[in-house]
Amino acid sequence: MNISAALPTFVITLREGFEAALVVGIVLACLNKAQQTHLYRWVTRGVIAGILASVMIGFLLGGVLQGVNHSPSPYTPLVKEILAGFFGLVAVIMLSWMLLWMTKAAKSMKSEVEGAITKALGQNEQAGKAVFLLVFIAVLREGFETVLFILAQFDQGLPATTLGAIVGLISASILGTLLFKGGVKLNIRLFFKIMGIFLLLIVGGLLIGVLKHFDQAVALYSLLSGQNRCLFAGSSCLLGPQIWDGSTILSDRQFPGILLKALFGYRQTLYLGQAIAYLLFLFTIGTVYFQSLGSQTPNPQKTVVASTK
Repeated sequence: MNISAALPTFVITLREGFEAALVVGIVLACLNKAQQTHLYRWVTRGVIAGILASVMIGFLLGGVLQGVNHSPSPYTPLVKEILAGFFGLVAVIMLSWMLLWMTKAAKSMKSEVEGAITKALGQNEQAGKAVFLLVFIAVLREGFETVLFILAQFDQGLPATTLGAIVGLISASILGTLLFKGGVKLNIRLFFKIMGIFLLLIVGGLLIGVLKHFDQAVALYSLLSGQNRCLFAGSSCLLGPQIWDGSTILSDRQFPGILLKALFGYRQTLYLGQAIAYLLFLFTIGTVYFQSLGSQTPNPQKTVVASTK
């Protein structure tokens, strides 16, 4: 098993899982403050349902990929590359959007969740179902993003990426429990800032892989159809000339290259189009991300302590 393939999934699941844990913790604290602890069971049901729904989506889409892999059709490699590129592209878009959205919404998340709980408690007999729906959506949203990332990395090995997701989920659950039950102090802003930087680099690396999948898809289509659709001659159809070959210097199949590939998008073979896209992604998304961080007014030394006791 390629353990390094588990690292990006671990980082993403830890961040997304902890975000969901924050929502769950705030909900529990609100219910405790309102003396509605009998609704805790609806929170538990929402968490379990959200996780199960995410797993079911993962198995469903994963089954499609496995079916394609085992298809005897000569077009199987082409379809595989297209699906890998598609899932990767959707993962890049969703994770980038969530990175920027969470940075801007972090300040108001607590008040928004508290407002939703207050509204839910005002529904009397339907309060439990409203609480369930709030928690379910929060968990499913984070779980779906993780599933998309795992599927985008399926060529790295599903066992390894799944292991990373499980460990990340467990770690996020432990952090959430320590924060809300153990009274542990945690600088949440610093945590999300560090995780956000890692996420930015990981998604940038995922974008490099997405471009390669589409490049391979065009090359395969040209071969199978007999119609040359390549824009460039040589080993790349769409990405332009090769600008880096580190296979003999720093292979991405051996340590430490394999670790750099997992966390920062390093490739032993890099083309001009990939380099341009990677730098543009880091510049545009990174600029917006760090501007959002700079616009936040809370004291960076501020820590958060919460309790459901």
